Amino acid sequence: MPGFVLLVRPRDDGDAGMRVGYTVSTKVGNAVVRNRMKRRLRELARALLPQHGMPGADHVLIGRVGGNDIAFADLRAQLAKALGRIAK
Repeated sequence: MPGFVLLVRPRDDGDAGMRVGYTVSTKVGNAVVRNRMKRRLRELARALLPQHGMPGADHVLIGRVGGNDIAFADLRAQLAKALGRIAK
């Protein structure tokens, strides 16, 4: 996706809980820009992962350059599409 990368890895430990991690490289920008991107990623995960995430898996959202310039609704649609791909 243009705004972020989503990595999902099943844990196979018998726990049905989902875990999520966020990372934004210094290539994206200074601390203010990186923290804003992480806040946006956290809100996306809070909104979509409980319903569409893979139970018993680790989800990692990696912010990309320009992710802050994309409208939040578009990022939400991108995450929904990415989560739909992993469900297959």
